[in-house]
This record gives sequence, C-alpha cells and structure tokens, in this order.
Amino acid sequence: MNAKYINAAKTTVTRNVDRLDKETGNIYESIVIIGKRANQIAVEIKEELHEKLEEFTVTGENIEEIYENREQIEMSRQYERMPKPAAIAIEEMLEGRVVFRHPEHPAKGAE
Repeated sequence: MNAKYINAAKTTVTRNVDRLDKETGNIYESIVIIGKRANQIAVEIKEELHEKLEEFTVTGENIEEIYENREQIEMSRQYERMPKPAAIAIEEMLEGRVVFRHPEHPAKGAE
C-alpha cells in the first residue's frame, strides 16, 4: 500500500467549498479535476492489488478447489480499509499536489 494515501479521510467529511476551488477559481472545474484524479488513483490501486494477488494464484488441474490463504485475506482487508480514491484526490487537491492544465491554452514557454 502506498504511504501517500494514508492522509486522506477514511469516512465522510464535510468540506469547505471555498478551499476546493482555490486553485482553479471554479468549483465545477475543481470537481472535474478531482474526479479525473480519483479515476487515476483507482486504476493505480487496482493494478497494485492485482500485482500483489498474482503471487497467490495457484495453477492446478481442479479449478473448483478454493484455497484460503490468510496473507491474501489480510491483504484484501487492508485494501478495503484504505480511503476511497475520491477522498485521496480531494486531499491531494487541498495539499496542492494535483497538476492540471487546459489543453486549449498553449503551454508557457512553448511558442
């Protein structure tokens, strides 16, 4: 599990809207950015979990047999207790760790 995800809230938290739109100046734009970042985080977490669970895959002739592995169950529980991707994205936005740009505006310095 990535340590950068630990700071986010694990439960529902009421947010100050004025703080969310501080960087963009528009609450709706901030929500779109947070949503896109949350999708990126969800994909990262999913890939990380699948990589770790691949270690426990058992190739056998009988597919119907189910193997219970305590380490695998504990790892799954640990990922279930993690903050949700949206909470992580909001925390990143509030801390100023989200980088965004407008594709219709040319990049500064590139002319």
